[in-house]
Amino acid sequence: MQYHKPRMRKVRILATLGPASDTPEMIEKLFRAGADAFRINMSHGDQADKAQLIANIRALEKAYNRPTTILVDLQGPKLRVGTFADDKVELHTGHNFRLDTDKTPGDAHRVYLPHPEIFAALDVGARLLLDDGKLVLRVTEIGPEHINTKIEVGGTLSNRKGLNVPDVVVPIAALTEKDRSDLAFALEQGVDWIAMSFVQRPEDVAEGKKLIGNKAALLAKIEKPAAIRRLEEILELADGVMVARGDLGVELPPEQVPPLQKKIVSTARRMGKPVVVATQMLESMIVSPSPTRAEVSDVATAIYDGADAVMLSAETAAGAWPIEAVSIMDRIAQQVEGDPDFFKRIHFTETPADGTTADALAEASGRIVDTVETSAIVCFTSSGSTARRISRERPAVPLLVLTASQTTARRLGLLWGAFAVRTRDIGSFEEMVAKGKRMALRYHLGVAGGRIIIMAGVPFGTPGSTNVLHIVRLTGDELKGH
Repeated sequence: MQYHKPRMRKVRILATLGPASDTPEMIEKLFRAGADAFRINMSHGDQADKAQLIANIRALEKAYNRPTTILVDLQGPKLRVGTFADDKVELHTGHNFRLDTDKTPGDAHRVYLPHPEIFAALDVGARLLLDDGKLVLRVTEIGPEHINTKIEVGGTLSNRKGLNVPDVVVPIAALTEKDRSDLAFALEQGVDWIAMSFVQRPEDVAEGKKLIGNKAALLAKIEKPAAIRRLEEILELADGVMVARGDLGVELPPEQVPPLQKKIVSTARRMGKPVVVATQMLESMIVSPSPTRAEVSDVATAIYDGADAVMLSAETAAGAWPIEAVSIMDRIAQQVEGDPDFFKRIHFTETPADGTTADALAEASGRIVDTVETSAIVCFTSSGSTARRISRERPAVPLLVLTASQTTARRLGLLWGAFAVRTRDIGSFEEMVAKGKRMALRYHLGVAGGRIIIMAGVPFGTPGSTNVLHIVRLTGDELKGH
């Protein structure tokens, strides 16, 4: 059997699949170029196509003897205005405009709003953003069947354009009927992560978790100002978080997005939850074979901040240069992580250990790596919690995660620095040491005479019970007879 050397890059690359990249050949090329995990966007296409896509991704597991990671991104509710008699109208700054419950096609003075819950949630003075924030309305008066507004930023508005309500929590469930159907489908297909859109409050995440159970991990997309106000509570419940900068940039002034990105990343890191930075990272590569200098700098910043993963959206799903986009992202990451100051910079975020044995040992492993020359941390885990705790410390050496659970191995594909291998369970301390040494050598994460750290929980097979940290020296004889 061939044992593929792990990627030494710590940050993960999440590539979105779409018309430009949905064939088995393209998926393999993206993987070889550096994609560690794949995102399937449920806003486009039908479930039958997605089932084939999932099968194509899983085929990589057999070909490369490596767990694959699949994230399904649910569409979430889409607020939209109705239609216009002439398909579009011109809204003039300073004029009045009404949204109402009358289904008649609209004109330059009014339009149908098919979301009755918004009428009750709004206050006078609230903003309404249309067409990704290109047009801005300010609420002047609210009745049970109408919302009167003043146009603050005018422009062309066409049929069924999107509506954003940034100033209030909209009393709409984060999961639509379509989302529930897509979620059931995704769980049936055995995907690893579910990304949840339109999260405004912790209750939204709780609802998602209830439906998912332990069949997948939940990634909360932070795309609304309301979610930022309750970020810690949301992160407490979610398994991970995404900085959805595109939607945040619609609902907030663009200059507020960079500091919020840093806040979300550092909060997630402190709480030990994986964090993905997404949207427009290499946007110009949808049409160009090379990115702008500003985009390269943007990707680098997310990596210096210690994000677990950086994501490509349309660049790989619909762009003309999907392989190049992954390849360049991979090269940026390697360059940043090769910077002698990289580890100083990512440790700007303090990640104090919780008062548990597992946290204390994970923190100690990071310090040992800085003090004693070691080539890897090998951890045995059944649930993945040991790996997450060690990853939170952002250690300078590779983290080899050994687990008997295929589910755990796959989910760890979004975790900073983790290289997961599915292997049989161990039954004794001696077996743990022997297997840890053998696997480190097999995957080229150690050499004869070098040292590695091994971490596990005794008794073996009890989730979340990490209580052993062992430093061992490799002899080089461990692979004989295997």
